Amino acid sequence: MRKLLYLGIVGIILYEIAKVYFIMPMPGSQQMNSIDIAYFLHTWRWAFRIVFWVMIIAGCTTALMGKWKWIAVILLMIAGAVTYGTNYEMAADTMFYQPSQVILHNASQNKVKDDRLVIGVEVNGEAKAYPIQFIGYHHQVRDVLGGKPVIVTYCTVCRTGRVFEPIVEGKPDEFRLVGMDHFNAMFEDKRTGSWWRQANGEAIAGPLKGQVLPELAVTQTTVSQWLRLHPNSKIMQPDPSFQAKYDSMSRYESGKGKSALTKTDTTAWKEKSWVVGLKAGSHSKAYDWNVLIKQRVINDRVGETPVALVIAADNKSFFAFQKEVGQEFTIRNDTLFAQNAAYNLLGKPVTGDAMDLKRINAYQEFWHSWRTFHPETAQY
Repeated sequence: MRKLLYLGIVGIILYEIAKVYFIMPMPGSQQMNSIDIAYFLHTWRWAFRIVFWVMIIAGCTTALMGKWKWIAVILLMIAGAVTYGTNYEMAADTMFYQPSQVILHNASQNKVKDDRLVIGVEVNGEAKAYPIQFIGYHHQVRDVLGGKPVIVTYCTVCRTGRVFEPIVEGKPDEFRLVGMDHFNAMFEDKRTGSWWRQANGEAIAGPLKGQVLPELAVTQTTVSQWLRLHPNSKIMQPDPSFQAKYDSMSRYESGKGKSALTKTDTTAWKEKSWVVGLKAGSHSKAYDWNVLIKQRVINDRVGETPVALVIAADNKSFFAFQKEVGQEFTIRNDTLFAQNAAYNLLGKPVTGDAMDLKRINAYQEFWHSWRTFHPETAQY
């Protein structure tokens, strides 16, 4: 019976460590295609725990009566500590909490600095912006925009900001952060327990594997640029409960963070180099951030689709548009010019009777992230 105790202790320790290892950034774990193993361990967690703890309980009486009972006590304490640590101290949703309240102010009341980066989104005429400094810690913020429920998400390890409608099987749902896969944040829906990838809203494990959440158009800009384009927008304000966490994120958006997971490579096409990714139909393409700053406007094609990628004078706010064949854009004082037409950075004409330009979602992220989730991508 004593052997049952030792086998149970070894089993529960290895199980709890393995369950965390495959979904957290540990050595080697995020380079493996191990999501199916991770989901299996998660789905059958109570079966594993019951078996191992029954073994431990069954062997306890004999082990605790022998002369080596102190060894059994120490091993039990280790098993308990590992179980607690992996399920609480190392659990993603207990490391990164949701805001206790989503505080939104208009421009006159806004306290967020003008040069801070935001993920901006507009739905049905209502615009809101969410500072990366805040959503980078929370990973997701739930809100209602233009009458629609939305989740504003951000993964600091991939540098990916996305906004989705949290609709699962046709109904609004809630999501919790469960870990990461290939360094990208994963969320679990409450209704089916499926795991969803933050970078593209795809369910990668569980009953809904292969389905995709509806994604909304987003813009990454500075606060001042966003308010210039959306003067009636509201800006998310800091939740006082998490000010210390926000302070720890103060250098992240500029690429000056010191963490090995989130620091920036300043040269092109390294793992942590910044790129801007564009998608057009089934085609995708990545543009080096340094080249974009140097050229200001990149007239190009993604697949067969002519596109223009532009960066504002602040060197932080960027926009992408689909254009006509042969159309060439230039930029001056944050105004786009093409032939006899001029446009603002939302693609709306500022002179003449030209049609609005068609916006394309453009994503700034680390090269390792864009390459992983767009393996077919071209490079500019």
